Amino acid sequence: MHQPAPDPRPRVLHLAQPVDGGVARVVLDLTRAQLSAGLRVTVACPGGELAAGLRDLGADVRDWRAGRAPGPGLPGEVRRLVRLIDDVRPALVHAHSAKAGLAARLAVRGRTPTVFQPHAWSFTAVGGLTAALALRWERWGARWADRVVCVSEAERTTGVRAGVHAAYTVIPNGIDTTSFSPAPAVGTPAPWHPPQTPDGTEAAPLVVCVGRLCRQKGQDVLLRAWEDVLHALPRARLVLVGDGPDREALRRQAHPGVHFAGAVTDVVPWYRAADLVVLPSRWEGMALAPLEALGCGRPVVLTDVDGARESLPPALAARCLVPPEDPVALAGAVTGLLSDPPLRAALGAQGRRHVLSTHDVRHTAGRVAALYRELLVPAPAADSGTAQPVPPEYREPIHS
Repeated sequence: MHQPAPDPRPRVLHLAQPVDGGVARVVLDLTRAQLSAGLRVTVACPGGELAAGLRDLGADVRDWRAGRAPGPGLPGEVRRLVRLIDDVRPALVHAHSAKAGLAARLAVRGRTPTVFQPHAWSFTAVGGLTAALALRWERWGARWADRVVCVSEAERTTGVRAGVHAAYTVIPNGIDTTSFSPAPAVGTPAPWHPPQTPDGTEAAPLVVCVGRLCRQKGQDVLLRAWEDVLHALPRARLVLVGDGPDREALRRQAHPGVHFAGAVTDVVPWYRAADLVVLPSRWEGMALAPLEALGCGRPVVLTDVDGARESLPPALAARCLVPPEDPVALAGAVTGLLSDPPLRAALGAQGRRHVLSTHDVRHTAGRVAALYRELLVPAPAADSGTAQPVPPEYREPIHS
């Protein structure tokens, strides 16, 4: 009986946990680009909206049961991953975030080319003994990563200074600049109708913060700053877009005028409705929300954590960065920009141009493809005289 020829295209296995927020968007974007380039792509993750989105793209999705944080279930998670890898037989494993990176490197241990992408170092997110253990693991586990991909030079520098000795590649985050774009001139419904003032006019201006409601994203700092903003601009309104473990605590802290939008399937209308987008994070690698806001032509105020300065053009970096954990500085930056509409418009336009030139997801996908080529395509022998051909799916994309 005739057997079909084996598919010569290498298979990439992405491993993702967590399955929400920026990590999920990065995995979705990379999977979309790699499928379009003709790669065979499998993604292992613990279900959720990420798995549903991947199936919509046509990716091979495998259920990998794993908790968000390390715990007593880790040995079982690693065993399940070993069996999954034996079944998928990938040419390369690309693990996203600390938990997936921990399990993947323990399961593979150098037997398959492995890329680890921290999406912000785990040891910066915790303190005390937990931070010491996380750092010890990252130093040890680096031996089982053929490449550590950082989304900013600042993130790489943090790893190097912490003693994580690895082969690094910096690939900045990118966004879909077609989806994240300024609003059409007409026909775009508002995501929320703000309360009206006594004279019947709509309350304005509007500040939007998009992110998981958790300590990392610093919404509590923004709520502490908001009293000062309202003192200067009583009509200002704040909307928190997202959900997470700190939702109820933030609701108790919030001024009555703060609106909690919850998790939304499409954040673009919120960016377009905003006069200013704020992300007061305590730590990041390079956050996606500011890039998405800039793509929509909206100015941003960010805390000066890893990746923030690199994500901005010089004019915004000079005006829109504040120290972390500083509600007074945050309120001052927000109030200053809300009080100056022409400056906001100019900074938003500069931000859009910067994202188009520097943070288009196609550029990101192309650089990841180049890294895969480097790890998977063997170098020609010194005496062969000819280079080996590069498979079409790994050739550099041509950008118009």
